[in-house]
Amino acid sequence: MRSTKRLASRTTAFVLAGGRGSRLKELTDFRAKPAVPFGGKTRIIDFALSNALNSGIRKMSIATQYKAHSLIRHCQRGWNFFRAERNEYLDILPASQRVAENKWYLGTADAVTQNIDIVDSYNVDYVLILAGDHIYKMDYEIMLQAHVAADADVTVGCLTVPRAEATAFGVMAVDGNDRITSFLEKPADPPAIPGDPEMSLASMGIYVFKWSLLRDLLIRDAADPNSSHDFGDDLIPAIVAQGKAQAHRFTESCVRHAQDAPAYWRDVGTIDAFWKANLDLTNFSPDLDLWDRNWPIWTYAESVPPAKFIHNEANRRGSAVSSMIAGGCIISGTEIRNSLLFTMVHTNSYAALDSAVLLPHVTVGRHARLKNVVIDGGVEIPEGLVVGEDPTEDAKWFRVSEGGVTLITQPMLDRRAAHL
Repeated sequence: MRSTKRLASRTTAFVLAGGRGSRLKELTDFRAKPAVPFGGKTRIIDFALSNALNSGIRKMSIATQYKAHSLIRHCQRGWNFFRAERNEYLDILPASQRVAENKWYLGTADAVTQNIDIVDSYNVDYVLILAGDHIYKMDYEIMLQAHVAADADVTVGCLTVPRAEATAFGVMAVDGNDRITSFLEKPADPPAIPGDPEMSLASMGIYVFKWSLLRDLLIRDAADPNSSHDFGDDLIPAIVAQGKAQAHRFTESCVRHAQDAPAYWRDVGTIDAFWKANLDLTNFSPDLDLWDRNWPIWTYAESVPPAKFIHNEANRRGSAVSSMIAGGCIISGTEIRNSLLFTMVHTNSYAALDSAVLLPHVTVGRHARLKNVVIDGGVEIPEGLVVGEDPTEDAKWFRVSEGGVTLITQPMLDRRAAHL
């Protein structure tokens, strides 16, 4: 007899969180991209995990590989509330050479293949494959329902993007019923959506499978010496050619804080995109609403005191305008505009911040002036440092992005100090 349970309760979320995210440059020298802080107190991976939890999924696993310590520690601290006696799980699955001593995760599909026995133990009907490195809100139950209604072998989450921008994505050609007829990786001439010649459907890296089907596909893929063992490169194109692959548009299941709000999704995989997405949160009415308690973003709630602002003198006034200041911050005689400060940032007198993103535990010295910057966690900005006013000088010591954003890390400052 068919189960009457919500589909989410019959599903496990398998989060792929092993990638470095090399386009974030030095921000991922010591952490994987999903572990990069975002939005003042969360990490990037919290969005995929929160979407799953809010959708009703209580069985999750996270495949890690590249420099995973901070990611694992964050999940252990912030996502440790699952109770096995209630049939809830969050398993962290490092690439631990479980299959062979010389075999790490070879691709996104292989990350699942090497953990087939663990997914089997969840006793689920469906598997939801998620990328752990995007910022968005989505109700996966709606996508699961669409998958079952279409009787598809795989359902692929899709963004609607302008054709000119689709060259950077995996793009799907679909028929009038959104059945996928071809899957092209970063095509020079992306196929258009039927009836909408200026737009294309791009993959979000989100897939729904019936577990029994996916299990068989993974075993066959593992035995293929010519496969790269990747969902986007191997499994999805094979299903498009031989089975039924269905596109699911993000606009159908995105979570909006208001009826007229846009369908918000961001890949914060570059310094410019990371900086802009963080600062967008300081807008009067941001497109991503972190204050929406109907669809909260869960995270590790670090125990810190409230933010404090001190001094009220000319040129030495602790103030923040159009900014987000996290708990534990001390703003001592610093003028802050259009900026986002993570937990435990300490700024000193006569400093000025404008369009700045400061990760946790940064200290800003007196008289420093910082504009259009991203400061990595734990950095100590020396007194009098000026960044954002002379791009040529900035580029001597720091990384200046194509968009003119300067990334500052402690090793960069140490090299600068050694040469001065």
